[in-house]
Amino acid sequence: MRKHPQIVIGVLLIALFICIAITAPLLAPNDPNATNLALKNAPPSAEYPLGCDQMGRCELSRLIYGARYSLSLTVPVLIVLAAIALFIGCYTSYKGGLIDEVIRLLCDIFMAFPLLVIAMSLVSVINNSVASIITAIGISMSAWFLRMARSYAKTECGKGYVESARVSGASAMRIVLHHIIPNVLPQFVVYFTTGIASAILSVSSFAFLGVGLIAGTPEWGAMLNDARNSIYTNPALIVYPGICLIICCAGFNLLGEGIRDFIGKEDQISVS
Repeated sequence: MRKHPQIVIGVLLIALFICIAITAPLLAPNDPNATNLALKNAPPSAEYPLGCDQMGRCELSRLIYGARYSLSLTVPVLIVLAAIALFIGCYTSYKGGLIDEVIRLLCDIFMAFPLLVIAMSLVSVINNSVASIITAIGISMSAWFLRMARSYAKTECGKGYVESARVSGASAMRIVLHHIIPNVLPQFVVYFTTGIASAILSVSSFAFLGVGLIAGTPEWGAMLNDARNSIYTNPALIVYPGICLIICCAGFNLLGEGIRDFIGKEDQISVS
């Protein structure tokens, strides 16, 4: 896999942002929420390397802490949801019957609603909080994960090794855990990594619209929203969080694309 530059670059970018998120208190030169109107739109300096925003807050510190919000609101939740969806999708695909049809129907229903509609509905029912964003992303991404896991598992269930395992007397749980999931997992990981990039963009989109996060939160989408009024006086305030979003999402997309190409080449080698 080291021979695939996409995978290497993707892993390095992801590791970089994870390290930034973990060590944010050590890396940030200033308090990201400390305001000083005397420093409004201040240019870069030794104390404020990227200058200050429209409220006199350190731009670099807010960008560093923004990695925490963007990653912490998506990666842990999606890992848990993906693991659950992978097991349920594979198990119901193997067992078939009414449960499999119910799962398929639920996936179709939730996938019919855009993520933004689900988020706005939850905000109106619950409240405008981080929980509404996490719940909306969880509902939407779970449906996609389940759908993909079912599709991959259906393909595997029709192969000879599954039938051989069934004839040999293996239980349904053993076939799913030891045979179907290991063969579905590589393709599922590709979809999962690109799904994280989509979720990060979704969180930033919600923050840009003022949904879910408290005003002034150092999150990249919220920073883009705050910088709209300064687009002519200080356009760098829009450029910085935009670059962070592009690079972070590119890391996950590159990793997913690289793994996909790697799997495709391995399949060609095994077939030949």
